[in-house]
Amino acid sequence: MERIQLKAQSREDVGKKFTKGLRKVGLVPAVVYKGGKKTTHLKINEKDLFNALHTKAGENVLINLKIDDTEKERSKDRMVIIKDIQHHPIKEQILHVDFQEILLTEKLTVDVPIVVKGEAEGVVKEGGILEQVIWEVKVECLPTDIPEKIEIDVTHMKVGDSILVKNLGIPSGVKILADAEQTVVSLVPPHVEKPVEAVEEIAEPELIREKKEEELEEEPEKAQPEAKKEEKKEEKEGKK
Repeated sequence: MERIQLKAQSREDVGKKFTKGLRKVGLVPAVVYKGGKKTTHLKINEKDLFNALHTKAGENVLINLKIDDTEKERSKDRMVIIKDIQHHPIKEQILHVDFQEILLTEKLTVDVPIVVKGEAEGVVKEGGILEQVIWEVKVECLPTDIPEKIEIDVTHMKVGDSILVKNLGIPSGVKILADAEQTVVSLVPPHVEKPVEAVEEIAEPELIREKKEEELEEEPEKAQPEAKKEEKKEEKEGKK
């Protein structure tokens, strides 16, 4: 596991007002803690922190944190890992970092990314679709044994094949804490889109016929007043 050095300064001021001011001048508020010890509040150069996070180890990098206490005029080194990072919801800005102090002789629990390697035979020859179900797995090991990533070679996979957690290749000294039967990746058949069946418009002759019959029944009634007028006219002419 890669180790790097990162400079930090202790700070006494806490709260949103002060942390907001730190970010404006290119500093990131942070804390470092260890069970049973008092939490130490820090401020770190944003660029230095960015570089620390962009090594091959990613967020699992081991950091030798060199804390400069300006008030006490002394510096103290603490071996830490990153426990949590808060990012701005829109920008890429780091808002806050939690460091956990560790001992190289004590095991710890971390999440390790899972990376797919190669192109599956079932994708190339059968048109299948490779689906990755989980992207990281929780492991327990010594800090120096933390894997940077766990690679999966999928070139041999055919449609219907799956790789489970128990099939992952991990280095000695590392224990996976996830369910052994959990699926990591699977190769499923290609999605076949079913043709949309045309919906035929069903004529309703009975309704149409009934409507016409109703109209015919109404017509004599409408015509009745006119017929009576003609009859009366003929009666008058006959009398004459």
